[in-house]
Amino acid sequence: MDTTSPRTHQESIEIDASPPAVYDLVSDITRTGEWSPVCATCWWDDESQAGQVGAWFTGRNELPHRTWETRSRVVAAERGREFAWVVGDGFVRWGFTMEPSGEGTRLTELWEFLPGGIAMFEEKFGDDAAAQIDDRTQQALDGIPRTLAAIKRIAGGS
Repeated sequence: MDTTSPRTHQESIEIDASPPAVYDLVSDITRTGEWSPVCATCWWDDESQAGQVGAWFTGRNELPHRTWETRSRVVAAERGREFAWVVGDGFVRWGFTMEPSGEGTRLTELWEFLPGGIAMFEEKFGDDAAAQIDDRTQQALDGIPRTLAAIKRIAGGS
């Protein structure tokens, strides 16, 4: 497996809500546990910075075999268009983009395993890095459609 290239994936869903309304939902990281199959809860590290580019937040992730926390920094916050963050020191980039679609919104979730994340996994896991990277990649691929479906349900688009 080539662990030197970033891995990326994105999927989209149509939602019967305006782009600003969808943005307001997905950018409220305190609600992430309502739609994420892995991230159980998130909180802003400094409430006064909530939702702004540069703001940091912490997320608690839970799977049957482990629980861990990550810190992330908001890298895009444009109401009705894009909300995105980078986990840790450039490990993974997650985000949502919104675009008008008929009377609603086309919501796209994007995920990218960045070179810094791949390097960190290689350093941390050594010979097991490829398997660990594959595992995290599969979690993202499995989780994105579940996340989008849950956001659509919450936004009222059944």
